[in-house]
Amino acid sequence: MVPLFRRPLIALLLLLSLSLALLPLRIWASDWVVSVDERSGLPTLLRGGSPAFIGALTFWEKNWGWTYTATELKVTAPYRYVLAGQNKSLDFDLHAQIQKVDAQKLTWNFALDARSAKSGVMGGGIVFRFDAALFQEMGQPVLLPDNSGWSWGTAQGRRIEMRFEPALASVYFEPGDKSEVRAFFYKNTIEPGLRKFTATLSVSGDVAIGPTTSERFGPTDPKSWPTDKLDWKTSPVDLSFLNAKEKPAGKRGFVKADGEQLRFADNTPARFWGTNLSAYTLFRTPDDAIKLQAKRLSALGFNLVRLHHHDSPWVFPNIFGDGNVTTDTQQLSPESLKKIDWWIKCLKDEGIYVWLDMHVERAVSANDNIFGFEEMPKNSKNTAGLKGYAYVNLTIQNAMKRFAESYLTHVNTFTGLAYKDDPAIAAILITNENDVTHHYGNALLPDKQVPKHNRVYMDAAAAFAKQHNLSTSQTWRAWEPGPSQLFLNDLEQRFNVDMIQHLRGLGVKVPIATTSSWGGNGLSSLPALTAGDVIDVHSYGGLGQIEKNPLFSDSIVNWIAAGQVAGKPLTVTEWNNEPFPTPDRHSLPLYIAGTASHQGWDALMQYAYSQESLGGEWMTADNWHAYNDPALLATLPAAALLYRRADVREATTTYVFAPTPGTLFNQFITPANAVLLRTAMEKGKLEIALPQTPELPWLQASVIPENAQVFHDPNQSLLVANASESTTDTGELKRNWKQGIYTINTPRTQAATGWIGGESISLANVDIQVNTANASVVVQSLDDSPVGRSQDLLISLGTRAIPQDDGKPPFYVEPLAGTLTIQAPQGLTLFTHGAPGQMKNLPVTYLDGRYTIKLDGLQASNWLFLKKNATQAKTSPSPANTASISEPATQ
Repeated sequence: MVPLFRRPLIALLLLLSLSLALLPLRIWASDWVVSVDERSGLPTLLRGGSPAFIGALTFWEKNWGWTYTATELKVTAPYRYVLAGQNKSLDFDLHAQIQKVDAQKLTWNFALDARSAKSGVMGGGIVFRFDAALFQEMGQPVLLPDNSGWSWGTAQGRRIEMRFEPALASVYFEPGDKSEVRAFFYKNTIEPGLRKFTATLSVSGDVAIGPTTSERFGPTDPKSWPTDKLDWKTSPVDLSFLNAKEKPAGKRGFVKADGEQLRFADNTPARFWGTNLSAYTLFRTPDDAIKLQAKRLSALGFNLVRLHHHDSPWVFPNIFGDGNVTTDTQQLSPESLKKIDWWIKCLKDEGIYVWLDMHVERAVSANDNIFGFEEMPKNSKNTAGLKGYAYVNLTIQNAMKRFAESYLTHVNTFTGLAYKDDPAIAAILITNENDVTHHYGNALLPDKQVPKHNRVYMDAAAAFAKQHNLSTSQTWRAWEPGPSQLFLNDLEQRFNVDMIQHLRGLGVKVPIATTSSWGGNGLSSLPALTAGDVIDVHSYGGLGQIEKNPLFSDSIVNWIAAGQVAGKPLTVTEWNNEPFPTPDRHSLPLYIAGTASHQGWDALMQYAYSQESLGGEWMTADNWHAYNDPALLATLPAAALLYRRADVREATTTYVFAPTPGTLFNQFITPANAVLLRTAMEKGKLEIALPQTPELPWLQASVIPENAQVFHDPNQSLLVANASESTTDTGELKRNWKQGIYTINTPRTQAATGWIGGESISLANVDIQVNTANASVVVQSLDDSPVGRSQDLLISLGTRAIPQDDGKPPFYVEPLAGTLTIQAPQGLTLFTHGAPGQMKNLPVTYLDGRYTIKLDGLQASNWLFLKKNATQAKTSPSPANTASISEPATQ
């Protein structure tokens, strides 16, 4: 029953949804699309899915003190929006009516209402940031006369203009930076009262105006969707058979690195699909729930778990105990260790391996006797992080070694094995997201007020420069390519080698990763990582990964592939999308798993299964809690199954980027600016061959695989200039970025994900026709037979899932509407799971060797099963407009 007060709202939203459903979502042929950003309410220009320019509301008080402007955008009709904002610091409200005037024009009618006078402030308005890499093609932005706005492009071709009426208080380039234009509504003073401006964005050439994200997905009232019925204690599917032969974990002996592969001691290939257990999950989950979750993790298809944020100061308790009581990080808490022991024991029993970090965010105090502690930046508790400083501070290195010894030689209460001696421990990470080649080298520079650390750093840089006849003044400049990258790699490598020798001296037998390639690291950060047995990568994407045009735009998988050094196994201890909740996140596990299998990556760990206590007493919905997220869980088991079984075959072609030392170290090469790195992996396997470098005698030249195609120019594309899709060399993966559709077509896994609504997609044994705009549909055999001969099929369905208003589960789940046709043997029953342990039969027809399943768009069920000899469930009659009882399948 719909409450009376909600009926008009739902009717309005229904009309809006119907009208927006008629929007031509992919009418533009251009890669250049302007739309209104739903977070800022301002224009954003994307080229092939990558930002060409973005706008941000930015205001400053005195002395450039940044102030926060809260904003909310609402869609009122197709291409019509209302923006409301408030800046409490400067005491004004902001409103805007936004609309698309025609195919080439958007307007903003701004109204700023100041309640009080402000003097001596810097002011502010809209800051536009342009991608300087496009200046060669587009030219630099040009300011219009009389503070009236800016333009970008050429009058004869592609051009964007932003014009304000009346003239603004100021429009200028950020000094020395033509990639940032500041358009100020207020400057120096804010007078009380109302000020109005009209902003008109005009486009020409091949630039299109597109809808917002909400318009593309179809606005609706999520509260009209059914809520999920996920039970945090049980799994919606049972893939534990994948681990059955591996119980207990470690039975095949220690994991080892063998060329580009991970293997067990018995030479069986090791292929890991994992996740992260972090922070409060480790120490506050009750013991009985730990055992339960280990079984659930196995049922979901995981065989590797990383224990993370065990030492972070914001976790109470952490591995050192209660941070409100402990005064140093010299001792490990027996109670906390016992929790880690129990996690390892329970995971091991379920055939799940464990990845251990030696350092994540440990913060030292004055009582830890750290050299130079007084100059290190402190938090509110007067403790300091180690990142960056560890590379030049022997007392920090010794503290890290003492921790590693205490942690790894600790004997597990329940297994009787020290962690270092337990073959269920798959790998070790020395330090998390902590490099000097790109991130933390800057923390040691002369202007950072850390003279003791800087002195060690500068002395080391000078010695390196002298030894290799380099410019001393260039060698210490951590933010620049060139000699500094040689020095920083050497500094980091020496630390890595010392730490690895210590760990091996303790008796560690498994592969060791040094730190990760993460957060924008370029290829010049890779050499230092080769000191480890594996190269580890972290990669986070965002909305629309499947739509990223590799000719222009980098995606989450490109950043992972850029870490595949020839001859080394590749692990990924963190992957995810953000910010939460990205509406298409159901696609991500399939895209990651399909790509990983094709590229031959060795271990993938989603971040994260949970960071909160898994006791059921307190549950939240956010990006770090996949365990209760129906959008991610919809396809995570399907991804586990296809990856672990290698349903997607590894590439038959290998493309190797082999830079010279000059290319590698003298320029900043990343997937964002190197089209070769993006386009090569659309077809075959991508590897990076590191060169022998005189200044780094420890860096061995990578061994390039036989028959590999070798490239030296990062700007060489392997796709034609007007490409709109790609198919891998095996023919099993296809991605159309113009349509935003990704398909997997193998004998045992057949899937389509992305903007599949309104499309007719035919795979080997599956036909998909759905009305829901953005969705995932996966059909897989569970009995290892090809789909067309299988008598035990899993059907995974992914759509949007939005948490309740209070940010807690259950989620509202968008129902999937459409038709699914599957070629399979006769005599199978279609069902889904209701309450834990219960089965609900569903209607299905069988004709000419194919099952037809009607998805009514009213019921939310992420997992269906088509199985022979399924036990018939007792079901109660359903409402007239939904059918949930079926006769046995008949021809």
